[in-house]
Amino acid sequence: MARTTGSDGGRTEAAVREAAVSLIARQGYEAMSMRQLAAEVGVQAAALYRYFPTKEELLFTIMREHMEGLGEAWQKARPAGPDPRERLSAYVRNHIAFHIKRRHATHVSNMELRSLSPDRLTQILRMRTAYEKELRAILRDGAEAGVFSIEDTGLTAMALIQMMTGVIVWFRPGERLSVAEVTATYLSMTMRLVGATTHTGEERDVHEHAQLRS
Repeated sequence: MARTTGSDGGRTEAAVREAAVSLIARQGYEAMSMRQLAAEVGVQAAALYRYFPTKEELLFTIMREHMEGLGEAWQKARPAGPDPRERLSAYVRNHIAFHIKRRHATHVSNMELRSLSPDRLTQILRMRTAYEKELRAILRDGAEAGVFSIEDTGLTAMALIQMMTGVIVWFRPGERLSVAEVTATYLSMTMRLVGATTHTGEERDVHEHAQLRS
């Protein structure tokens, strides 16, 4: 059971969010009660409402912060240069690393959209669209430059997002593949999917590593 120390409101709020993510990921939003959450954190149930007036406000905060964090991580990882291949490589690496590190939050953000009110759902979907628009721009630039061969930019972007985010369903640390190996393999598959005309350095490393293991 997670328990906070002292009377630091910021730490208590963070502990509430962390516990909520874990509980919702395990048993679903509808099944989790605020009383159960309070017991998990180690506070009185009434104390939760100082931070989150409603249960839905808590869920919305978790989803909003997840998308804000993803956007901020991409802004830091975004290459300065215009090369679509390098930008796509950076997008793939950042997306996989971010979601593996936040497996439970990703699960909650994907599975509990149905639990949001229409206005809040619209806000989260707009954030998702803005993030995915970055990928579509990379694919479009690559196709226009002749370095990608893509029939449908929007469909390809959706396929890539689903493929990359799906890593959290099966990947487990410490098993056959490391995060680096998974990322490199997915990057290689991504480049084949978009018909990249040349390989990035990371893809060559994957190919050479595969040859050594065969």
